[in-house]
Amino acid sequence: MFFRLLFESFYRQRRRKLLAGVAILLGTTAVTAMLALATTIGDRIHQELAVYGANIVVTPQADTLDVKVGGVNLKPATGGAYLHESDLAKLRGIFWANNITGVSPERREDGTVIAAESSIRETNPDPPRYIWTSNTSSESQRGTPPVSFVGYWFQHPFGGIITGAPQLHPWWKLEGRWPSEHSVTPHHGEFSVEILLGAALAQRLGLKVGDWVSLGSMTEGDIVGIVHSGDATEQQILYALDALRLNPSGSSMGISRVEISARTKPEDAFANSDPDKLSPKQRDIWYCRPYANSIAYQIREAIPGANAEQVRRVEQSEGTVLQRISGLMWLISAAALLAAGFAVSAAMATAILERRAEIGLMRSLGASRGVIALLFYSETGLLAILAGGCGYLIGSGLAAWLGARIFESDGVVTAIHLSSVLIPALLPVVVGLALLVAIAGSTPAIRTALAMDPSAILRADA
Repeated sequence: MFFRLLFESFYRQRRRKLLAGVAILLGTTAVTAMLALATTIGDRIHQELAVYGANIVVTPQADTLDVKVGGVNLKPATGGAYLHESDLAKLRGIFWANNITGVSPERREDGTVIAAESSIRETNPDPPRYIWTSNTSSESQRGTPPVSFVGYWFQHPFGGIITGAPQLHPWWKLEGRWPSEHSVTPHHGEFSVEILLGAALAQRLGLKVGDWVSLGSMTEGDIVGIVHSGDATEQQILYALDALRLNPSGSSMGISRVEISARTKPEDAFANSDPDKLSPKQRDIWYCRPYANSIAYQIREAIPGANAEQVRRVEQSEGTVLQRISGLMWLISAAALLAAGFAVSAAMATAILERRAEIGLMRSLGASRGVIALLFYSETGLLAILAGGCGYLIGSGLAAWLGARIFESDGVVTAIHLSSVLIPALLPVVVGLALLVAIAGSTPAIRTALAMDPSAILRADA
């Protein structure tokens, strides 16, 4: 009998049930879309803000020490200290290793570019137009503009990702191609490496892709690309670290700087705590949260002699954007659920008003208040489960559609599959919220129904 009354309620009040179901459907659709986006928005914002560069920078600890005598800084221009490139493999062993999305080591040597001497031109059938010399070389000429010789990774495999300067400097514009990280056949010397020239340097020297520059020690640098960066890189010569290390006359490569891009949690007051002053329990909590500070702390632990610091400009921008978007999502979700609750309450109040006679008859036949309340809550719960399930599916599709259009790249809409936002764990959450809203919205009307006097209702309808 109970299930027959339940079926008849849906059959005879189709419009009322449809109105309440649509309200719950819309509310759960909005909530599902916001929750699905919230689970991936951190990574997407991290990708969008990657144009600002790395958010953690690693330098030699000794490079941070000032050596001054009589107010004169005696520290070498290069810092006089390097990290070992082989130590970068230790980054894969830190607690938050999987949050590291990009690594770009850098080795910088200061020098100048001078015109080839006439004696070289006379003795060499294919002489270089220019020669790069380090500041320590006897061939270095004072008064010439400085030109740094900088080594990077280019499309370098590292712990399951491909990383290097192109990934950490996405604003670079390239004419030509990236240098190879392998040795190439020499044409003008005993050893050859592929190099890039900064756009300003290439313009000043009148060099283009296909030309070459002597790098000293019988090493030639074949120009394979021109870099437009809008910063000091346009006055530099860039090469692949691995390629130069293959030079038989070259020494072991040291690293003067490492840029790291990592997915991090926005800063809060706890993030800026000094871990060495925290209690063991608080320190473990701080250590196991993906703050930029905690990741930098783990990097300092892993790499001997390293000083790792977060780039606050990037971190603060990412945290601010994420907090504002998250707040907007919660506001939209709360508004949608509140509107759904009011709609359910209005629909249930109207339904109970229309079913007063039925309620009075059931009470006069001996039905208890608990049975009547169970009947109405069963109607509402069943409606919430059906509408909540449909809202979960529609909301997941809406999240995929919104994500593809909000996080588009260079005006091209990125295809985001439904499977990337169809999160099974959200289904019970969404259905539970639908049940909560439906029960909360229908409770005032049900309490009113239970307070009715059955005899008064039957006499009024007689």
